Amino acid sequence: MAEAILEVRDLHKHYPLTQGILFKKQVGAVKAVDGVDFDLAAGETLGIVGESGCGKSTVAKMLVNLEKPTSGSIRYKGEDLTKLSPRALKAVRRNIQMVFQDPYTSLNPRMTVGDIIGEPYEIHPEVAPKGDRRRKVQDLLDVVGLNPEYINRYPHQFSGGQRQRIGIARGLALQPEIIVADEPVSALDVSVQAQVVNLLDRLQSEFSLSYVFIAHDLSIVRHISDRVGVMYLGRIVEIGTDAQIYDHPTHPYTQALLSAVPVPDPEARAHRERIILTGDVPSPANVPSGCRFRTRCWKAQERCALEVPLLAVPAVFRLTDSPARHDSACHFAEEKRVVPPEDSLPHPVPLEEGPAPAEATREAESEAAAEAEAVAVAEADEAAVRRADAAADAEERAGEQTGEPPGERPGEGTGERTERRPGEPPEEPGGPKSL
Repeated sequence: MAEAILEVRDLHKHYPLTQGILFKKQVGAVKAVDGVDFDLAAGETLGIVGESGCGKSTVAKMLVNLEKPTSGSIRYKGEDLTKLSPRALKAVRRNIQMVFQDPYTSLNPRMTVGDIIGEPYEIHPEVAPKGDRRRKVQDLLDVVGLNPEYINRYPHQFSGGQRQRIGIARGLALQPEIIVADEPVSALDVSVQAQVVNLLDRLQSEFSLSYVFIAHDLSIVRHISDRVGVMYLGRIVEIGTDAQIYDHPTHPYTQALLSAVPVPDPEARAHRERIILTGDVPSPANVPSGCRFRTRCWKAQERCALEVPLLAVPAVFRLTDSPARHDSACHFAEEKRVVPPEDSLPHPVPLEEGPAPAEATREAESEAAAEAEAVAVAEADEAAVRRADAAADAEERAGEQTGEPPGERPGEGTGERTERRPGEPPEEPGGPKSL
């Protein structure tokens, strides 16, 4: 792993619960984030997943200093952001930008796109001189796939995916090194989600960005992330590479999450083990003792209520080279593949080696019936042709007996029909009378 440019250690955020009106007294605290540790390397994408209310967005806000941590440290290239002065913090914050979750409320409806993307230049004028800002804004619109001529439009004139692209352009304005993306695709359609994720992937390679990518969709997180951290009730319970987390999970909560992911393959879906958790998520204002997941865990024992499990490599995997050798906060961690590998699934018997399926039999019968019908139609057409030829021969012989040339018969050679109306006398053999 490359050198870490962002180090988070023992990060806490507690919101006090108070009683009283004039004399407020703290009677408890909502432990939104309660001891989070992770590193972010240059050019890396760290995905964070978990249930709603587990503290993902609170972590994101503390990384960009929108929320002040209760305790802990956030170090960017060795500098603790929680202890910097306002002036020093302003200089550092231009290197850590954020893309917000909702593209409909994160953009000011009274400002044009040019003003929204160019606002960071008002705060950090050293990045772009005043006369050069319009060109830079148009360049950013082009980078994120929007027409630079849209610079004077307002947010309500764009779709959800286009608004999110505007938010990404605003985050890129100050040329940051780290972008914190707080569920950037959760409010978008599936097709638009793919476009935004591919855009983020392309921008990372072009500008050497590092991402903290927060989302609920596990498939999107795996697509874009190098490492994945799983959060539960304010703490990271398992962290590792995308292959380690998705293919070799060791924490029961991670296994339960993965078992809930929709699987498009019917064979894999039929042979996977679905893990159903019982009970509700405990309140962050009243966190269980010991392991926080023990109230919903099928492996819970007395030790789980007494000891807090550490986020470290489980003892059972420390001396092995298994992919399951990664940090997991569980006393009884064990590897469990939720979705079986493809080579272990039963494969259908080839048609040459076994009886034909009913569907194949029905298709063969339909083809045979269609072929028989085509033969019958061809025979009927051939008989009709023979009858027409016989009638033509008979007519020709009758003409020879009367001495009338075939070419002089009415309608012959001209394609005209010689129909008679009811009650009209037949024409004389010499043809129609001339007036």
